[in-house]
Amino acid sequence: MSGFALLFLVLGLGLVAWGTARARAARFASAGSARAHSRPNYHGWYVALWAIVPALIFLAIWGSIEPGLVMGAALDSPAAASLPMPGMERSAILSEVRGLAEGTVAAAFNPISNALLPAYQAASMHYAIIGTLAAVLLALAGGAYAFTRLTPDFRARTRVERVVMGALLVASLIAILTTLGIVASLLFESLRFFAKVSPIEFLFGTSWSPQTAIRADQVGSSGAFGAVPLFWGTIFIGAIIAMAVAIPLGLMSAIYLTQYAKPSTRKWMKPILEILAGVPTVVYGYFAALTIAPALRQFAVSIGISSASSESALAAGLVMGVMIIPFVSSMADDSIAAVPQSMRDGSLAMGATTSETIRKVLVPAALPGVVGGVLLAVSRAIGETMIVVMAAGLAANLTLNPFASVTTVTTQIVQLLTGDQEFDSAKTLAAFALGLVLFLVTLALNIVALRVVKKYREAYE
Repeated sequence: MSGFALLFLVLGLGLVAWGTARARAARFASAGSARAHSRPNYHGWYVALWAIVPALIFLAIWGSIEPGLVMGAALDSPAAASLPMPGMERSAILSEVRGLAEGTVAAAFNPISNALLPAYQAASMHYAIIGTLAAVLLALAGGAYAFTRLTPDFRARTRVERVVMGALLVASLIAILTTLGIVASLLFESLRFFAKVSPIEFLFGTSWSPQTAIRADQVGSSGAFGAVPLFWGTIFIGAIIAMAVAIPLGLMSAIYLTQYAKPSTRKWMKPILEILAGVPTVVYGYFAALTIAPALRQFAVSIGISSASSESALAAGLVMGVMIIPFVSSMADDSIAAVPQSMRDGSLAMGATTSETIRKVLVPAALPGVVGGVLLAVSRAIGETMIVVMAAGLAANLTLNPFASVTTVTTQIVQLLTGDQEFDSAKTLAAFALGLVLFLVTLALNIVALRVVKKYREAYE
């Protein structure tokens, strides 16, 4: 029986246990006994959990040890006597046998695989039957044990809620432990990189040329891993050009939607604006590379800038700014709408026009929320990869020319980890150091944004 079929079988037994226990608990009240502590649904869930959870735990453990048992039984068969000595050839044959049995391999390349296949299939069937019977018996035993404990005064609700709380706690811990694992892996690999390259050179060097670190005499050479051009390219595209587009357009769209637009207009304009956040970044990258970048180069050549590149920081920044308009607009929209109506009415009552009320009352009052949205948008922009790869190029240039090709931290991470690389070299480990810096910067921006938004909410709630 396949894994999915066995899973559905266990869930089916759990459903039967739930229905049976719920029916018995429903009879407690009709039997004239004292009022039951828990509702019938809780009794049903209690028995269902006892039927399902132990069986699923067993299946998870059995799934990890069954392949070894099957392969061991196949190797003990007479057909395995013709196998070569342990090594690459033996492993290839065993992998081929496993693929034939699972249906992922159409035909055997080695004749020994066909000879060993019947023994492997017989062992697989044998242990599959054992696992199925054990899971079913465990589900029945768990359900029967829980069913015998059902009484009117049994605290089924308390037991079920404890299980739910435990599941929620495990889900929270998984997210936390995943984050800690990511940070630990970045720190570990970054420390290995800084053991080869000076942190001062990495953080303050102005020459980024990791390909010069291929030979042993070039590892740690002066200037080869200076990441300042990458940091500048990230700031230039994500925090300057993109924000120059996203902040005014996002703020003005939020002002229009909250103060000037009719409800019918707002009803369809706001969802259309927020669709921009759902467009895949690769689509923005194609648009930037095929439409915006050539147009900007032609414009630069027409005004006398002959050195303009077809891959430029301006092209990537403009498209990235359009992409993050919804981040700024949505936060500004919510912040302006949260300003108390009394402040708006008081300004208008004093004779201020609508535009003066917006400029001198609403926007200053909503400024903390707007700033929080801008910081979140910046953290989103500096982590973007596809648009930069397709529109800004891979050249690590320290320049103020928006028509020149530049690169960012995320782009270089992709570049360093793509292809056949020696993992222990400083060139590859540099990707982890760049990731650590990007993680710390993004984390700082998010913390500042959340603190600003929290302060804003405390002021107006």
